[in-house]
Amino acid sequence: MNAGHAQSPLAHGSSEIIVPPFAVIPGSQVQRALDGREKEIVELVEATYRLHGAGRTVNPPSSFLRFPDRPASRMIALPASLGGESPVDGMKWISSFPENVRSGIPRASAVLILNDPSTGYPFACMESSIISATRTAASAASAADRLSRDRPRPTRIGFFGTGLIARYVHTFLQGSGWSFDDIGVYDLSLDSAAGFRMYAEQSRNAARVTVHQGPEELIRTSDLVVFATVAGEPHVSDPEWFDHNPVVLHVSLRDLAPQVLMASTNIVDDIEHCLRAATSPHLTEQLTGNRDFVHGTLNDVMAGRVDVPADRPAVFSPFGLGVLDLAVGSYVYDQVARSGELQTVDGFFHERRRYG
Repeated sequence: MNAGHAQSPLAHGSSEIIVPPFAVIPGSQVQRALDGREKEIVELVEATYRLHGAGRTVNPPSSFLRFPDRPASRMIALPASLGGESPVDGMKWISSFPENVRSGIPRASAVLILNDPSTGYPFACMESSIISATRTAASAASAADRLSRDRPRPTRIGFFGTGLIARYVHTFLQGSGWSFDDIGVYDLSLDSAAGFRMYAEQSRNAARVTVHQGPEELIRTSDLVVFATVAGEPHVSDPEWFDHNPVVLHVSLRDLAPQVLMASTNIVDDIEHCLRAATSPHLTEQLTGNRDFVHGTLNDVMAGRVDVPADRPAVFSPFGLGVLDLAVGSYVYDQVARSGELQTVDGFFHERRRYG
């Protein structure tokens, strides 16, 4: 699939530069635009990785806003620029407040701003927690496929952490053709584990679902392991738990101790981005003093530049790139615009002429 996205809202065939209309896209429209299109979105994410690998993106480091009085919470700005046939600029602004879960509301909330590359004006603001979860899950589904091609296809999946991201990863794996004989579940919250079990049992192609009492049991009985926790520092440190050489989708980035990564084949989305902010790969670099344990990027695997041997664990650690949010967000914008349901805000930019 081409990584084309939002067409510029400016009129084509005219030399006049105008301020684009500004649209607001709520979560309900985002959900409808993405529902049931898992294969298409995985292809879009892979195309975006190729653009990024070819140097046709700008993806600066994310900026973290932290709070001395709320150390577990943070807000993150992900600015980015995506090239290709239909370029777009923009930024995701996402918050992570783990304490929300105790009140029964999601941990993360987000908005995505799309900017017109001709004028710099924002032309859309959309609910983005769905977009963020979607691009994360699509990236994970792509990695599961690419990292398992030289080994038996996993039939036993284990979810370590059972929140919204875990559910999206399961949905995207299922929607892109995966099926499993066994689904393992482990979460510190028994209620979360029970809720995920109910979700998994009710999904199509339902597999046998087991709630495990401890992490070692989950990992040892899974060929494909998904880490989707809110852990702030490594809590899984025994490489022997991975002796059966599973594929590991290390989505939450801070679960695995350096000893585990050092015994694995390590694939990331972007080396510079992933080896920062106290991620497990960053801690491994600090411990070893080098980056030799990182074997390449997912784009390298897709292009055949990096092989993933079957005789050791394969770990995918994605930092999460803003260009993926732009690609998925632009796809949503196009879908909503084509449906005729785009909601624009008249007069959002009041001063539309330089001299009044």
